[in-house]
Amino acid sequence: MLEASNGADALALAASYPGSIDLLLSDVVLPGMRGPEISRSLVAVRPGVRTLYCSGFLGDTAETDASIAAAAFLAKPYSRETLGRAVRAVLDDAR
Repeated sequence: MLEASNGADALALAASYPGSIDLLLSDVVLPGMRGPEISRSLVAVRPGVRTLYCSGFLGDTAETDASIAAAAFLAKPYSRETLGRAVRAVLDDAR
């Protein structure tokens, strides 16, 4: 598991990581760079990466960003079990 505190760090970490990356778990609303921006940038250099968005607040974001509406989404708060099932579903859907 790789962990980053913001979008720029996540993209830098992904660029330097030699292994495969199967899934991006990202909050939708982040300072500096939103989740969909991170996902698009990551998928551009690592095709096949799946994205699971999470958020406690979306407001009108889902309606204005088709990439969020079309992606897997997990509402906060969630349990470890719910997160695990969502991750498994996204990875199984990738096959």
